[in-house]
Amino acid sequence: MAGPMTRGQVSGEAAAHRSLRLLVDEARALVEPVYRQAVDSLPVRMRQIAGYHAGWWDAEGQPVRHAGKAVRPTLTLTCARAAGSCGEAAARAGAAVELVHDFSLLHDDVMDGDLTRRHRPAAWAVFGVGQAILVGDVLLASAVRQLSGNPVAIDVLTRALLDLCRGQSADLEFEQRGDVTLAECVAMAEDKTGALLGAACELGALAGGADPAAARRYGGFGRQLGVAFQLTDDLLGIWGDPETTGKPAGSDLSSRKKSLPVVAALTAGTAGSRRLAWLYGLDEPWDAAAVSHAADLVEAAGGREWAQAEADRRMAAAYSELAGARPDPAAEAELHTLASLVVRRNH
Repeated sequence: MAGPMTRGQVSGEAAAHRSLRLLVDEARALVEPVYRQAVDSLPVRMRQIAGYHAGWWDAEGQPVRHAGKAVRPTLTLTCARAAGSCGEAAARAGAAVELVHDFSLLHDDVMDGDLTRRHRPAAWAVFGVGQAILVGDVLLASAVRQLSGNPVAIDVLTRALLDLCRGQSADLEFEQRGDVTLAECVAMAEDKTGALLGAACELGALAGGADPAAARRYGGFGRQLGVAFQLTDDLLGIWGDPETTGKPAGSDLSSRKKSLPVVAALTAGTAGSRRLAWLYGLDEPWDAAAVSHAADLVEAAGGREWAQAEADRRMAAAYSELAGARPDPAAEAELHTLASLVVRRNH
């Protein structure tokens, strides 16, 4: 077990967090006006729901602030700067990525039956399933519109969308199957999470002036980072603190989600694996004790250790892809900081 951090390590981590906040604030300042313009063009009811989901106001339209982490647009703008320049094209690319992300969250919450998003009721739980789906649809259309006149960028985004939908379809299919392999689960994560982070980085690089080959390396960086991001998300879905994640303790377990650590544990061939499979096969809801027991089984079968090691492996692959794109050194350092903090976050 690691010992306490030294004063220098604490100071270095604090500096990294300050750097990340500056990057995120800059991205929001550039991207949010473009996003708001897209939302303001919607019919009144759709605008109300889209702004609620984005965290700008409450269900009655009163201003609040429940913003998301803005990881994707921050990656887009930082990759644009790494490739050469960060201007209007990068801001529009960042808005397109964030619009697609919010489209996916609106639809995912409906499909998964998740009642909360960003520490408050999910949009569908407030406004209804039909309205949430329609708002997701118009956000998707608005995303493509941000890239109009740039067929290369539209192709990057639409390919990522196809991958994202394929990943979500697999995720839903896995809920009905008891024989999901770890390779299938990893492929699902590459599609469902990696594809959009990859597109965020590739679109940013294109907007910054990178040639298509270099832009693809930025896309590879984002895709590998996306899988590491999903692994972290899955670990938090089991062992995260509800006060910081905004979701109930062990929420992924109580919903029988076949997340990456769970599938790693289920396929490990241990006694704990078999016990966990039996628990996952039960029809009745789990109480808090059952959720805690399942988390212990996942850890005992090696699921937690595997997920943490795989996240580290994916990060190494991401940094290798980024180095191959020959980015601006200062922006490359920013991307390293951003990637490291994204994967080692607690919410």
